[in-house]
Amino acid sequence: QEKLVLNLPFYHAFGFGILMWCLLAGSTGLVMEKFSRRPYLTAIQTYRPRMLLMVPPILVFLTKQTMVAEYDLSSVEFIATAAAPAGKDLCEEFLARHPNVKYLTQAYGMTELAVMSHVPFLENRGSYAAAGVIASYFEQKIVCPATGASLPIGDIGELCVRSPTVMSGYLGREDATREAIDEEGWMHTGDIAYTDALGRTFIVDRLKEIIKVKGYQVPPAEIEDLLLSHSGVADVAIIGVPDERAGELVRAYIVKCSDELLTEQNVIDFVAEKVSDYKHITGGVRFIEEIPK
Repeated sequence: QEKLVLNLPFYHAFGFGILMWCLLAGSTGLVMEKFSRRPYLTAIQTYRPRMLLMVPPILVFLTKQTMVAEYDLSSVEFIATAAAPAGKDLCEEFLARHPNVKYLTQAYGMTELAVMSHVPFLENRGSYAAAGVIASYFEQKIVCPATGASLPIGDIGELCVRSPTVMSGYLGREDATREAIDEEGWMHTGDIAYTDALGRTFIVDRLKEIIKVKGYQVPPAEIEDLLLSHSGVADVAIIGVPDERAGELVRAYIVKCSDELLTEQNVIDFVAEKVSDYKHITGGVRFIEEIPK
C-alpha cells in the first residue's frame, strides 16, 4: 500500500488531484495543515513513502537546505514535480544529494484542463527538464504568440492543447473564455514551450513573465535554474525591471546559503560566463532573507 504526504493545498488542481488519486487507490494519506519544513521531513522519515509529489520550491528545499541531512529520506524512490518548471541543473543536483531516488520526473497541467495534460516520461533517466509527454486523450501544438501559426519541432512558442476534458469556460467571463479557447477548441495555456523528436514537451516559462531585453526574450526560469546550480545560492527569483534603452533589464533576488561569502559581482560574473549577453544580470542583484512563496 502506497503512502502519500498530502502537503499541497486541496483547492489547487495539483493538490486536489493527488487527494482523489489517494482515495481511489486506497493509499494512506498524511494530511498536513500547511507546509512546514521539519514536520514535512519528519513525516517522510516516520511514514517512509516511496513517492513524493511536489512543486519546485520544495525540490529546491530538499536540494539546498542543510537540515535535510538530519533526516532519513532513504525510502523515497520516485519524485514528481509540477506547477512550474524545474530545470535540469537543479534536478541533477537533487539526484546527486539523494542517490536513492530512481526517478525524478515532471508533469504538466492546469485547472482548466481538468488537472493533467502531460504525463511523466520515464523511459529516459536524463529527461529531467521535460514536462512529460502529451496524454492519450489530448492533442497539442506549439504556436507563434504573435501570429498563431503552428511551429515545427524544436521551435519555442505558446503551448496549446485540445481535449474533451478542457473546461467549458470561465463562469460569467465570456471575454476571458474567448481569449483562452479559440474557435477550434484549442486552449491557449499562456506557457512558452517546445517539443523534441521524442515527443517530450519542455516548458520554458510563462508568456506574461518573459523578460524583453532589446527585443530578445529572456525566460526567468532559465536564469533561476542556472543560479540554483551555484553552491552559494539557496533560492532565487529573476524579474525584469524597466529601462529606457533596453526596454527591460534582468534583476536577481537571491537568498544566500548560510555563511556564504557571495557578492553581487560574483553573481553577475557567474551568469555572464554561461549565457548570451542579453541574458546577463544587468539590473542588479538584491540579497534577501526569503523568496515569497
